[in-house]
Amino acid sequence: MSVLAIVEQRMASEVLAAAQQFGSDVKAYSIDLPYTADAYTSAVEELIRKVNPTLVVFGHTYQTRDYAPRLAARFGRTLIGDVIAARFEKKDPPVFVRQMFQGKFNADVRLVGDGPHFVSIQAGAWRADGSPQVEKFSPASVTSRQVAEPPFREAARAVDLTAADIIVSVGRGIKEKENIPVVEALAQALGAELAASRPICDAGWLPMDRQVGSSGQTVSPKVYIAVGISGAIQHLVGMKGAKTIVAINKDPDAPIFEVAHYGIVGDLFEVVPALVEELKKTK
Repeated sequence: MSVLAIVEQRMASEVLAAAQQFGSDVKAYSIDLPYTADAYTSAVEELIRKVNPTLVVFGHTYQTRDYAPRLAARFGRTLIGDVIAARFEKKDPPVFVRQMFQGKFNADVRLVGDGPHFVSIQAGAWRADGSPQVEKFSPASVTSRQVAEPPFREAARAVDLTAADIIVSVGRGIKEKENIPVVEALAQALGAELAASRPICDAGWLPMDRQVGSSGQTVSPKVYIAVGISGAIQHLVGMKGAKTIVAINKDPDAPIFEVAHYGIVGDLFEVVPALVEELKKTK
């Protein structure tokens, strides 16, 4: 399958990693043009007609959401947005998995008919490896009814969990706010960022910018340690891209163990302090 990757600076490596998984013939381009929805729709349409790919892959950014549906409509297609995974069945095109109804369940989407097809991938869903080789594309001529303005900026976060190599995340198993330092000690011993599932942040026990999940940050660290987290789907979609997942939970049937590479069935109030003590010995 021939794949065209349209990259923005903040998700360039992730988009290319996904594109390389989807097909063997991959071309990556950035658009050398001040952004407006009109201009980018026209420019990427020109690029698609030049390259003639089967699949066009974007990062699921504010910019993509602004213009990609209009672009797909020009080719009589829809945008398969916010894809979190892909499944491969024999030699058929990949089956894309995307969230529905704020992460309450997932939908499988199959490609039907000739390309080009259009897909955007969720930030953090694919592990970014290395610096991609990207070619700049300057369209022959572009007209726009809009005036380019500074790009949209998300509200500043006190912590960017997406940049962390190691994350220790705490869930409802911690029981009460006063017990948070038990898990915080493990994060400090590992030089990790402290994160949480939604109930912890909703309760105000940790700031909202520490939340991992479908309504929080999507992360893909080298190591993700889930402490007292049962593993609701809304949380799993935000962290299952981690290279190594370690789960600590007293319930052996907790869903978190289905995605964990290593699992410890036990009381976190016994397991976590023991881990901290062992880490102190190694240092």
